[in-house]
Amino acid sequence: MKFVDEARIRVEAGDGGNGCLSFRREKYIPRGGPDGGDGGDGGSIYLIADNNLNTLYDYRISHVYRATRGSHGAGKNRTGAGGEDRYLPVPVGTLCHEHDTGELIGDLTRDGELLCVARGGRRGLGNARFKSSTNQAPRKTTDGTPGEQRELRLELKLLADIGLVGLPNAGKSTLLGAVSGARPRIADYPFTTLSPQVGVVSVGPLRNFTLVDLPGLIEGAAEGVGLGHRFLRHTERTRLLLHVVDLADPEGRDVIKQVRLIEAELKRFSTVLAQRPRWLVLNKAELLDNDARAALRARMYKKLNWQGNLYTVSAKQPQTLQTLLFDAMDYLEELEQTEFAQQGGDQQADDQEQN
Repeated sequence: MKFVDEARIRVEAGDGGNGCLSFRREKYIPRGGPDGGDGGDGGSIYLIADNNLNTLYDYRISHVYRATRGSHGAGKNRTGAGGEDRYLPVPVGTLCHEHDTGELIGDLTRDGELLCVARGGRRGLGNARFKSSTNQAPRKTTDGTPGEQRELRLELKLLADIGLVGLPNAGKSTLLGAVSGARPRIADYPFTTLSPQVGVVSVGPLRNFTLVDLPGLIEGAAEGVGLGHRFLRHTERTRLLLHVVDLADPEGRDVIKQVRLIEAELKRFSTVLAQRPRWLVLNKAELLDNDARAALRARMYKKLNWQGNLYTVSAKQPQTLQTLLFDAMDYLEELEQTEFAQQGGDQQADDQEQN
């Protein structure tokens, strides 16, 4: 199925059913009281996150989704049936925006999470509801209220622990295939990867992380050139970026220039994203001997004033990838422990404040 990460849809919740105007009419009971029942509530529309989905493609085909209305009330105090709710499955990581205002309605980040995007109308009241000591035969009823109608913009941001970034044809897809079970499309020309590919990397029992290969950046991507924002959007949820640098760039660009170009695009797109932890991964190291590798690393540290992690790897030499993978796993585990400790401290502070 084609990867689609944006869609516009219209949702229309069901109207509430009207209340009924009725009086009890039975033999030997000439003056029966009011017995008009209430209408039923209209059906609502929900988005539900589903781990088995990875695209919004279906919502590019169908654009309007409706829930059923509530039935009208009836005599003998019979309440109308409520309209059926409608559930629209979307991939985990989907954001829902109001189309006209851009307001964020919700962000679905867990499998099975529900988000109500259109509330069904309230039921109308039958005349039995308005009986009182001073009004024994009320003729008042209320109609059900209309269900909500909305134009929505769905936007998918992939959930992955680590993202691979770099220029087109830098070897990101090859690396992903070498370290995980993913089978991305690989060829010797730019923009082989036109949509994100996610793989699971295992470094030991119960130790694994998700790695996403994102379409290659080009100069001007932050302004929407090439794959532009469609690429950069998917980097926002990652916790670490692996910046893949091609040691045999087909356009002959120097490694320093490659790094600075990607840095500039990340900064233009988001200052937060530019500050995301990023490690340099010099790819296709099989082209260099050990002395050349060491000289290149020293040049990178000096010219870029690089303070972070730097690795020289090759998908054709799996042993060169081991240190990178284990370091990445250790980093993610330490990050989780820190976040867990902070959450515990925040909870303790809340408890003390309440006491």
